[in-house]
This record gives sequence, structure tokens and C-alpha cells, in this order.
Amino acid sequence: MTSKILTARERSVFELLITNKSTKEIASQLGISEKTVRNHISNVIQKLGVNGRACAVVELLKLKELSL
Repeated sequence: MTSKILTARERSVFELLITNKSTKEIASQLGISEKTVRNHISNVIQKLGVNGRACAVVELLKLKELSL
């Protein structure tokens, strides 16, 4: 898949998520609400057609959208 899957904000959220940050910590760091963080995570899960955050992270790593 050559097209970018994540928006810039979704990427920011997931980059923090893989550093073991909580939803609250991510929201605080990005200056957005916890609800918005959860919405971004849900949107990515839906885009990828996976079940849950962990599966989304694994898929994004496979697609080279994220790196550790």
C-alpha cells in the first residue's frame, strides 16, 4: 500500500501510544481532549479493519506507517 493511511494527528497519537503513554498523557501532550485521542485511535482501528489498539499498532508497523 503506497498511500499514507494516517493523518498527521493520528500519527502523533500512535507515536505516543507506542511509547506506553496513556490516553490522558497523550491528550495533555498534544493539547487535545481525551475524547479526541480516543476518536483518533478508533478512526485508525476502523480504517485498518482490526480489533483494538494493539492490533492497529502491529498493522501500522507491518505497513511501515510506524517504527519503533
